[in-house]
Amino acid sequence: MRVSSLDPMSLNDVKELESALFVVEGQGDNAIRIYFESTKNRDDFLNLETHGSGDFSGLKSSFDDMSEKPNTGSIN
Repeated sequence: MRVSSLDPMSLNDVKELESALFVVEGQGDNAIRIYFESTKNRDDFLNLETHGSGDFSGLKSSFDDMSEKPNTGSIN
């Protein structure tokens, strides 16, 4: 298991890991234990929408349009 003592919400290093709140994401060797400075930071992290959970139809359309261009990757 990997360990991150960097609170992803505040970007501060959590010092006292023995008493700090944490969340485990994943399983086995690929799991990561993420520590938090506060309950609010942990709760805010847990309430974040995951990538792809929103309605990105406009963005998808833009990528689809670009994939048809001969110079893929250009925004011109």
